[in-house]
Amino acid sequence: MTFSGLLVTGLLAAQPAAAADPAGFQNIRINEVTSSNNDTVELYNTGSTAVSISGWKMSDDAFSPQSFSPSSSTIPAGGFVTFNSPKGLGDSDKLVIYTSDGTVVDRVEWATNAAKPAMARCGGDGTGAWVTTTVAATFGAANAGGCPSSTPAASRVRINEVTSNGTDTVELYNGGTSAVSIGSWKYVDSDTTHSPVSISSSSPSATSIPAGGYVTFNSTLGLGDNDSVFLLNSTGSTIDSVTWATDGAKPSDERCANGTGWFQTAVTATLGGANSCSGSGGGGQTGQLLGGGGALTSGCAPEAPTGTGAKPAGTLAWPGGLDVTIADNVCAFTTSTGPEGRDISGLAFDPANPSVLWAAKNKSWLYKLVKSNGKWVPDATWSATGKQIRFAGGSGEPDAEGLTVGSNGHLYVTSERDNTNNTVPKDTIMEFDPAVTGSTLTPVHQWDMTSQFPQLDTGSKDDANLGFEGVGYVPDSWLTANGWIDPLTGAAYNPANYPLHGSGLYFAGLEWDGTLHVYGLNSDGSFTTFTTIATGKASVMDVTYDAGTQRLIATCDNTCGETHTLMKVNAGGAIVPDVTYTNPAVMPTDNLEGFAIAPTSTCVNGFREAVWSDDGIYGFGSGSSSYGHALYSGTFPC
Repeated sequence: MTFSGLLVTGLLAAQPAAAADPAGFQNIRINEVTSSNNDTVELYNTGSTAVSISGWKMSDDAFSPQSFSPSSSTIPAGGFVTFNSPKGLGDSDKLVIYTSDGTVVDRVEWATNAAKPAMARCGGDGTGAWVTTTVAATFGAANAGGCPSSTPAASRVRINEVTSNGTDTVELYNGGTSAVSIGSWKYVDSDTTHSPVSISSSSPSATSIPAGGYVTFNSTLGLGDNDSVFLLNSTGSTIDSVTWATDGAKPSDERCANGTGWFQTAVTATLGGANSCSGSGGGGQTGQLLGGGGALTSGCAPEAPTGTGAKPAGTLAWPGGLDVTIADNVCAFTTSTGPEGRDISGLAFDPANPSVLWAAKNKSWLYKLVKSNGKWVPDATWSATGKQIRFAGGSGEPDAEGLTVGSNGHLYVTSERDNTNNTVPKDTIMEFDPAVTGSTLTPVHQWDMTSQFPQLDTGSKDDANLGFEGVGYVPDSWLTANGWIDPLTGAAYNPANYPLHGSGLYFAGLEWDGTLHVYGLNSDGSFTTFTTIATGKASVMDVTYDAGTQRLIATCDNTCGETHTLMKVNAGGAIVPDVTYTNPAVMPTDNLEGFAIAPTSTCVNGFREAVWSDDGIYGFGSGSSSYGHALYSGTFPC
């Protein structure tokens, strides 16, 4: 993702600074510079996640990239870092910042004495236009006044779309309320040997941009893969920029929302008009699918995805890293009841031991997974082949779909039917004690909600297969702290009213219509039904409570465009959708039914692990390195 103009919505706006994200370099901007005294440079992070600048370098118009010593090796979200130039900066000069691998991050040029006493962005840290300050320099803090009256309008001009498919076209958009003159503005790509080119030389009619209007021009410098465009004002100062990876600007790289949002690869270019925002996300920074390989074993038969549908309106790009790793061995989950090797569905990190990932297999099996050589593999000390689960009394084969870990450390598993009688729904939540020895587990308690869903009891195995798909344990402390109104009383939720339910409630996701069903599971085997909650999605495949974001997450697979809706308690005490994210763009569009985020205690460099499961192990189809794998690993912000 590329943040060239800051867009922070929903959850991310409220998050504290995290540790470093080395991939978030597109969020870093030169914010202030002086060519007098100590030749000081200030960088600013426009993003919502901290960024590591370890190993970064800088150059001017004469010397090659040099290492510098910043005041901190990490720039927090909305924070500043300063350093003194390792070489002198002149009266008329250029400053270029590079990542450790040589990628151009930002650049600014200035004319004689323009950086004395200092030159700073005006009209918004990290995003505003450059001006020579008329007040004292403010290194390490927000830029202060001294803005010419014309600056706010000019600062609303943004690069809005760019193509590198032969036409090499750049589109500018004016989000302000008045026209902006760009007759003397220039542009340049990431090749630091190139000099800026006048926009008017590329498009003679491009002299101004009306309010809410567009200007397009073809780059005479040529734009390739792994390239950038920098937009410079009349003083040579950077107004805006965008960086993309291989094929990221083919057919185009566009802002979504138009004029303000993140860049993503578009399905169709819309040069000269509002962006379609019909792409899959991540154009500004393309991720990679890593790992995989291995041969399909006998009896391991991947199953192609079904039920592909559209993502909800307003869905945002994945907020974590865009690289994804295949996280299991090929055909790893064969069993005596399902040797095909597919059907890992529900996932849940163990909050008491986040090095453990619990997994449910549709054909009535549970796995305790641990990391080995970067992959999640069955813990041989628990069971190298998984443990089969039964319904109460030791009967049947639960169609295990979702699981969560309760406050007592027990596993709570949903089943939508008995696989030995799969035309009849059996929507249950079962409690298993993972400390029990042996190869088979029977429930400590079992709660049967089948009668609440008569629409599933049609005699069709397809309808019976649309019941409880996911479940999440939600602590009472979150519900009370956020002012949840108990639908049964109409007053603030008081856990003491339900003395047998433990210390939290269970939210079961119904695949049939994407609703969440809230239950108190009582120790005497009874249950309390609280309410039904709409997620805004056609289906729900997994439910996760995440303490790090303080949100309940409803996950849907390709049925809803591979999306995750974060739910909050609103001002009225109801649980409602807050923000929805897609998966990283490099992931397959499959029946990815399971999703889990590691606790924040595992955070490294500002990120924690996110894991997805594919219940069809289809990947990208036969011949792909992801074919035959059930687990994918990525990152989510802390």
